[in-house]
Amino acid sequence: MDFARQLRGFGPVGILAILVILLIGNSVPLVPASALLVLAWARVSHTPLREIGFVRPKSWILTVAAGIVFGIAFKLLMKALVMPLFGADPVNHAYHYLVGNPAALPAAIWTMIVVGGFGEETVYRGFLFERLGKLLGSGVWAKTLIVVLTATLFGLGHFVDQRLAGLEQALITGTIFGTIFAVTGRIFLPMIAHAAFDLAALAIIYWDLETTVAHFIFK
Repeated sequence: MDFARQLRGFGPVGILAILVILLIGNSVPLVPASALLVLAWARVSHTPLREIGFVRPKSWILTVAAGIVFGIAFKLLMKALVMPLFGADPVNHAYHYLVGNPAALPAAIWTMIVVGGFGEETVYRGFLFERLGKLLGSGVWAKTLIVVLTATLFGLGHFVDQRLAGLEQALITGTIFGTIFAVTGRIFLPMIAHAAFDLAALAIIYWDLETTVAHFIFK
């Protein structure tokens, strides 16, 4: 029990646990390593899963449907309107190898759903909201700051392979998904929306529609 308290606290053990989870990230290909560590941390520290947002939806059908529709619409809005306003390159060069490449699809789909949707939401929303909430509180201003901090970390995590455009997009998506989580306290809607967002991005790239969608509004 003493070790469990240390894991949930902010002494050397608690801080080390946070750093390990964040630094490992998605360093293991096709494995949501940090998310699995979060679940292990929750178990060892006796943290109820509901505290990191794993709360059963009132309706799985509505949650899944809403997440899919929102995620796809959000991606199209970002690609056709928001990112062009930032002057982003229509082509995501980091993932351009996926264009017309069926051999890469299984791994890409797995990554979008498991590593992106499940993994990143578990870490950046579930885990970090719980940890920062213990430090900053649960008031409106505290939650607003937590949304900003987690979105910033989420954005920085996408800078490495996608540079400025990836950072900008992740800042915005992290803010939206973080706001949903802050308001609801439930992780499955942002998790499904995140996976749908990434899968829509994959479809646009695979069918070589990036420039077409990016120029849909701004010719």
